[in-house]
Amino acid sequence: MKKKEKIIRERMSFRDKVLFVVLSILVTIFMYPIIFIINNSFKGKFFISSNPFSLPNIETFSGIRNYTTGLAKTGFVDATIWSLFITVVSVALIVTFASMTAYYITRVKNIVTSALYIIFVFSMIVPFQMVMFPMVNLADKLHLNNPVGMCILYLGFGSGLSVFMFSGFIKSIPIEIEEAAMIDGCSPIVNFFGIVFPILKPTIITVAILNAMWIWNDYLLPYLVIGLSTEYKTIPVVVQMLVGSNGNRDMGAMMAMLVLAIIPIVIFYLACQKYIIDGVIAGAVKG
Repeated sequence: MKKKEKIIRERMSFRDKVLFVVLSILVTIFMYPIIFIINNSFKGKFFISSNPFSLPNIETFSGIRNYTTGLAKTGFVDATIWSLFITVVSVALIVTFASMTAYYITRVKNIVTSALYIIFVFSMIVPFQMVMFPMVNLADKLHLNNPVGMCILYLGFGSGLSVFMFSGFIKSIPIEIEEAAMIDGCSPIVNFFGIVFPILKPTIITVAILNAMWIWNDYLLPYLVIGLSTEYKTIPVVVQMLVGSNGNRDMGAMMAMLVLAIIPIVIFYLACQKYIIDGVIAGAVKG
């Protein structure tokens, strides 16, 4: 019996070692692009093209010159403010309205709510390229080519996945809790925000992280709707401005601005990442 237990422990130990090696390789693969960008942000722009994979040395090290150049050329500070505004407001709108919609769809069973749910799920598989030109035309006619309009557009594009995840979690919440609150005199609004909404915390954080990462890094939608000629440019748009009209680009400044761009969203992700797995499982499996 002891010999059998020893064999099982050895097998498990070998499996853990193999798993550790595989995960270490995956971490290296996923982290390398970030390390590559940080490494090249401290090298002169001419040396990045000639030897992009080498570490900075006495000859190639440029200090913080790339960062100061990028900040001076792009208006990065203003772009950060607009990106932060659009991201925070859009995520708040998505979390609030998508959760309320999912609650209504889940608790009220009829043909209309079933059709709404199908429409939201279908919107997840529609490629953005199919709707971007009509969307730009409509946004221009409705005067949505500004930060507030961008938040409304992101609410529309981000609602599909968010409603799907919230619906899955709400189905797992016992309806008896809400019935007891209604007996005590709670209105549907108080019932939702006072009882259901706090229970949705894991899914709320997951939805917030996924949408924040998407909106913060999105280039195409702000470029199409806001463009380059306004004062409301976001970070991805101003970074792209470092590419000249004839194809010339300041690679050092671009690398430096990319490093500054990923810092806020990485910090936000690390602060909330422990909730992601729980929220995804709760929204996609339960119910």
